[in-house]
Amino acid sequence: MKPGLSGEPQLASTTQTFYVLAGYDSRYDCLRTIFKSSDDIESENLEKRVRESIIRMMKKREEEATSGQLDGYGNDFFGLLLKAYHDPDNSENISVDDLIDECKTIYVAGQETTTSLLSWTVLLLAICPDWQDKVRKEVLELIGQQNPSPDSMTKLKIMSMVINESLRLYAPFNYLARKVDKEVRLGNLILPANMEIYMSTLAHHYNPEIWGEDVHLFKPERFAEGVAKATNKSIAAFFPFGMGPRTCLGFNYAIIEGKIALSMILQRYRFTLSPTYVHRLVHLLTVCPKRGIQVILQPL
Repeated sequence: MKPGLSGEPQLASTTQTFYVLAGYDSRYDCLRTIFKSSDDIESENLEKRVRESIIRMMKKREEEATSGQLDGYGNDFFGLLLKAYHDPDNSENISVDDLIDECKTIYVAGQETTTSLLSWTVLLLAICPDWQDKVRKEVLELIGQQNPSPDSMTKLKIMSMVINESLRLYAPFNYLARKVDKEVRLGNLILPANMEIYMSTLAHHYNPEIWGEDVHLFKPERFAEGVAKATNKSIAAFFPFGMGPRTCLGFNYAIIEGKIALSMILQRYRFTLSPTYVHRLVHLLTVCPKRGIQVILQPL
């Protein structure tokens, strides 16, 4: 979606809108029809700006397609959405509201999950300098001082171990929600249709029966032989981005983006934890540090 986002910094307001809504309390819905809080007003203004921004992107891409500058509407995600929007089959096309909602979802999900992943990984490597040195050595040996590419990220085995362990300890979400389509038997339980199920990532990622008594420790070597070995063949016990056909569609993108950013940091800096850092978590859109991660950067 990169071409469509060019020159539209207002889209970053989408994340701010979600943070405003994170403090939403439905108990006061009746009052909102009469009185609007400052958060309500801010949310409406941000929503309006985001919508206008995406519509400008749509018009620009449509003009480029009409003038022949692009093949169709482009082959990126934004182009596929525009193609679906202009589909002559009314049973297959999507509305402009659908298109805008998809853009907001992809933007926020892609940004917030990667930010969470990078924050906690940097924290853990700042606390464990031996692992920081191991990952840096791997990056310099395989990539050197060149700009990392998505293809080179698959070679970083030690970094993959570190990221998996970071995701185990600090998954982006505390739980996953699913809805039962039809009545199903799960062991000795019968789950009725339309029942909502909440699966705790914390309960599974911190289960000592699966991970061992050292479950609370940062030990990337758990993943040296892959997820199946790390979970004693209970791979469903590790689901930072979900599991199965409903897993996060941006999972691979977030991992590659996180690896590239981390590689570029390690190529240039050594970092240690600031003595001012206070470890306090908060769950807004994702699990994130309440006051950020304070580290001290030392140029290499």
